[in-house]
Amino acid sequence: MNALYYYAIGFIIVYLIAFALRKKPYISFEGFVIMLKTDKLRGVIDRIAGISHGFWKKFTNILMPIGVFFIIIMVISVIYSLQLMYTQPTVSLILPGVDIPGSPLYIPFGTGLIALATVMIIHEGGHGVLARAENISIDSVGLLLLAIIPGAFVEPNQQEVEKANGISKLRVYFAGSMANIVLCVIALVIMSGISGFMASENLYTSDGMEISSVVPSSPAEGVLKDGMIITSINNQTTNNYSSYIKVLNNTHIGDRINITTNTGHYNLTLAESPSNSTKAYMGVRSGEHKIITPEAQKKYGTWLPSILPTLNELFTYIFLLNFAVGTFNLLPMKPLDGGLILEEILKTRIRDDRRKEFNDTLNHYTRHLPMSIRCFISRRFNNLLNFIAKHPISDEKVEVIMRAISTFFIVILIILIIYGTIPGILQML
Repeated sequence: MNALYYYAIGFIIVYLIAFALRKKPYISFEGFVIMLKTDKLRGVIDRIAGISHGFWKKFTNILMPIGVFFIIIMVISVIYSLQLMYTQPTVSLILPGVDIPGSPLYIPFGTGLIALATVMIIHEGGHGVLARAENISIDSVGLLLLAIIPGAFVEPNQQEVEKANGISKLRVYFAGSMANIVLCVIALVIMSGISGFMASENLYTSDGMEISSVVPSSPAEGVLKDGMIITSINNQTTNNYSSYIKVLNNTHIGDRINITTNTGHYNLTLAESPSNSTKAYMGVRSGEHKIITPEAQKKYGTWLPSILPTLNELFTYIFLLNFAVGTFNLLPMKPLDGGLILEEILKTRIRDDRRKEFNDTLNHYTRHLPMSIRCFISRRFNNLLNFIAKHPISDEKVEVIMRAISTFFIVILIILIIYGTIPGILQML
């Protein structure tokens, strides 16, 4: 059965259970969004924030320039994606276990679901910890289900947020995506360590390409199955990734190919790739089928070499999903974090009594640089402060600007989704 149907069935079951418990104080509905609230998670956030309010604030201060950098990168990337959308998909629906035809990314169900959970927990947790570090109370914490998409939420008290000063608001807004970026870096280090260990110790050999997913509505659907090991194509051995790609690069659209697997021989006709009209397309995602070498088995046994590929895959998707979701949330459109950040920056007022505080902060972070560079940065920074002070933007104009910017990016994203995801989903249904 199509993986989307499993998600739909799961949503119906959860919705019926939640509807039956709708009178309970911890269950609430907002349209098609089901929210499960709990006080236990609020206590966890309080304990983490209580380690050191000052540390969390300073740490977020260090990360905020990185966040601004990613805001700029995301704006450039989304606009540039318009140029690519006619030749290849530039967006992908992140649903573990759902393989959309033409999608550049497929997330396996098991490791993908765990990785997606880390994205939601660390993002909302980041907002919550910084809110408490800024002495902003949290109204509710919990899990949610939007259609078939699971999520998490942390709701700081909105009145207290509005009363907070600008830098406090910015720290809270930046915290979620920056927490994702930090976890992304940690996962990258662990993933690199595992990969390096597996390569240096020569733990595995490969006897073919194992199919991890058969793309719906592809030539392989109904012919090949997940878990099959492709050992040759047209009598050419495909015992590793390089030989597999070499064989596929010599095929053409419309070719009838013979595939040998560990379960038998199969024939299929190659079609046009949904993501590249010039390439032939079989419709499977695969990776090397790893076999533990006798030397590795003698040195490490079978347990460690058996779990390392799964761990490596898990941290790979923790890295990818935290980076993708964390940076996407910095897109400067409301209600995303980037939109709230841009709105707060546009509302910034430079008061004379705050100017010394700004310069003291700048001097603190540039104190290790040569004096000439520090002076150069300080002059440019104060020129910027002078410009902002002389050209304040009223709250009414800020609202108009944010509405226009948000509408602009929403239209672009809708276009990218229509061209990049909807055709593939329609093929699956």
